[in-house]
Amino acid sequence: MLSHRTIWDAIDALASRHNLTASGLARLAGLDPTAFNMSKRKSKDGRKRWPSTESISKILSVTEETFDSFFAGANGFVQTPSPPKSPSVPLLGMAEAGAGGYFDAGGFPSGQGWDEVSFPGAEDGGAYALEVSGDSMLPAYRDGDVLIVSPNEQLRRGDRVVVRTLEGEVTAKILHRKTANSVELRSLNPQHLPRSLKLSEIDWIARILWASQ
Repeated sequence: MLSHRTIWDAIDALASRHNLTASGLARLAGLDPTAFNMSKRKSKDGRKRWPSTESISKILSVTEETFDSFFAGANGFVQTPSPPKSPSVPLLGMAEAGAGGYFDAGGFPSGQGWDEVSFPGAEDGGAYALEVSGDSMLPAYRDGDVLIVSPNEQLRRGDRVVVRTLEGEVTAKILHRKTANSVELRSLNPQHLPRSLKLSEIDWIARILWASQ
């Protein structure tokens, strides 16, 4: 933490790093040469004296150091650790997912053009996010909704999935049935008819883990 001793130790350490005395550092910064003397650190009645923020700013300027490096040399100073970065997953627009170059042969993110979105539950190393565009997936998903999907998850009947065909069509469906040769899909919109695709027509299928609805 910041204390009286911490500040003065930092000043002494800064001077030492630049082969200066405390007086030499003050003089270099255009301050009174006695500004950092031991006699200036406490008053005659024992009260602690603190250097001004202006004087600290000047010595950092002339030595071209930062506040972090200034305090790094101070005894007893412990930096507050930065908060841990929130887990994130790669993000791509659903419309862009239909283009080539964004996925490898297993349906995992690859190549350039991916963004990131925070997702605290990102424990699956292969999970990624797709942002819905347009109203083709109403009423289940709206424009701007984000779907977290994973090619790692085992598929089961009734799962909501994202399917990409070899022709580049990307859509969200309900997995109704999967055989050795084909996949039967139900639409999220009950007004649309079920659809059957041969496995040879499908690039990849990824299970939807979560949606930002």
